[in-house]
Amino acid sequence: MSALPPYASAGQRAWFYGFRVICGLIFFFLIFPILVIIPLSFNAENFFTFTPKMLALDPEGYSLKHYRDFFTNPDWQQALWNSVTIAPVATLVATAIGTLAAIGLSQSHVPFRSAIMAILISPMIVPLIISAAGMYFFYSRIGLQGTYWGVVLAHAALGTPFVIITVTATLVGFDRSLTRASASLGADPVRTFFKVQMPLIMPGVISGALFAFITSFDEVVVVLFVGSASQKTLPWQMFTGLREQISPTILAVASIMVALSILLLATLEILRRRSEKLRGLTPG
Repeated sequence: MSALPPYASAGQRAWFYGFRVICGLIFFFLIFPILVIIPLSFNAENFFTFTPKMLALDPEGYSLKHYRDFFTNPDWQQALWNSVTIAPVATLVATAIGTLAAIGLSQSHVPFRSAIMAILISPMIVPLIISAAGMYFFYSRIGLQGTYWGVVLAHAALGTPFVIITVTATLVGFDRSLTRASASLGADPVRTFFKVQMPLIMPGVISGALFAFITSFDEVVVVLFVGSASQKTLPWQMFTGLREQISPTILAVASIMVALSILLLATLEILRRRSEKLRGLTPG
């Protein structure tokens, strides 16, 4: 972080410190509502608020009962199993489609590239409730509504734009002479892709896959429309717990998901820095 020079004027000093205060307030506004659920998840009572014992830091006010309920309750475990079986498959589908689409759209000879790109990333722009309603009517006509593959394909459609954007950003600095050199040495396009192109764009592919996984794992609106009771995912179970049961176990589940999101975001940052080093944007 650049330091304030000693010759800075009063206005520059006010902006220097004021800007940091504003950034701190924005950070607090965005992060605090998320982090407040973590201590609440250890509440010994079945409340969604801090009890007097918790505020007094009394050990009796804290408990792991909500975490135990999550790992022992069959409803929560079934929802976790559904999320674990749906999200990875949807991620694989979205990653494969998004990577191929990004590579194809990176070719200069492809006509209407801007229009095609706009259509492919439209699930990020269109309100989710509209996408969910459209998927419901479409899947009900072709027999996928309420099925496992219907939910997987719906989540893959939502995750594909993230893969396209991240892989496209990685391809911006890709040296096309490498693929031409590979072809001149007799390698076919498939071998060139896996041996030359894929290793260099792998950080972008993995980053897009992580975004697609987070999108699928946290999604609740679409699965409410296209899923059935047998495909009740973890976010769906959390929504049900808020609407019907008012179960404090939701706080424990939310804390686990926050920890998972932080882990994935840290992985994304590591991959971003590695990608920049591979492209020579930052010193090694």
